Amino acid sequence: MDFSKMRSFLFLTLLAVVTITFIWIIKTFAFPIFWAAIIAAVFYPIYKAIDRKLKVPNLSTAITMMMILIIIVVPLVTISILVVNESLNLYTSITTNGGQINESVRHAVEWVRNNPFTAQLNIDQTFWTEKFSEMTRTITGFLLTSAKELTQNSIIFAIMFMITFYTLFFFIRDGEKLLKTIMHLCPLGDDHEKMLYSKFTSTTRATIKGSLIVGLIQGTLGWLMFVIAGIPGALIWGLLMVLLASVPGIGPYFVWLPAAIIMIALGNTWTGIFMILFGALVIGTIDNILRPILVGKDSQMHPLMVLLSTLGGIAVFGISGFIIGPIIASLMLAFWEMYEHSYRKELDKN
Repeated sequence: MDFSKMRSFLFLTLLAVVTITFIWIIKTFAFPIFWAAIIAAVFYPIYKAIDRKLKVPNLSTAITMMMILIIIVVPLVTISILVVNESLNLYTSITTNGGQINESVRHAVEWVRNNPFTAQLNIDQTFWTEKFSEMTRTITGFLLTSAKELTQNSIIFAIMFMITFYTLFFFIRDGEKLLKTIMHLCPLGDDHEKMLYSKFTSTTRATIKGSLIVGLIQGTLGWLMFVIAGIPGALIWGLLMVLLASVPGIGPYFVWLPAAIIMIALGNTWTGIFMILFGALVIGTIDNILRPILVGKDSQMHPLMVLLSTLGGIAVFGISGFIIGPIIASLMLAFWEMYEHSYRKELDKN
């Protein structure tokens, strides 16, 4: 019996068991750790630039953390508070004015039935009024439930936020050392490890710059448009436009275009026309102008792969999936590139 092989097998088995157990223990904090890694990857160049001048890692990290607090955390908390307040106001408005809303729907359906361009659609007024009432009840229930959950889970959210921020500090300060340690222990080889890291960072930058930043700009413009049009819950619809803008192939027009059509149907013709023009010429154009500039050559994935990985990521991981999905897809493509490279080398040898 070869005891050296047995010792190696036993050691690797114990290593795998301990590692898997550790991952299982910290799985509750997977999303805070993931977001800490994402934010650290984005702000690491800023940290390096500051540290080159100060040459005090702890102070440079603290300054970078303050920048993250001002740029990301404070606006996010402020928007969250505003969204909760507006959700409660919208819930109260829908509950109080339910009959008036149904009456507006009847007028809109009647306008569609009597319009010469849409009269042939044979719209069933009763059916659509009932459907809209059902949708209204679903929306109000969702808003109320979300507000309750956010209030009840505020302690959990605070704990997760503290873990994210604490982890972020060490990821920024010691990120380069951690990365070198992982690459040293990983048996794939330096070239492959650098390729994986490059894929991770490039996809992260492309997703954040191409989806999140463009989505925030489009959502802000949509919120402004809804405020000018006098539509209730403008902040909520703007936030929804941010989320839809982050999904390739869908976009914010799924929100502003139906709203514009409803405004025209309710008799607010000029408001509806303004929304269509502003949505098509400003909100829609922003994506075509800014996305190529911001993304550049960061992401080399096919648009279909981006769409499927984004939607699949959101379905599996929730809101964090719009970044996790494309990252997993890009890493998969990187592994296939490694396989093709190794396979080609074997063919050349033979």
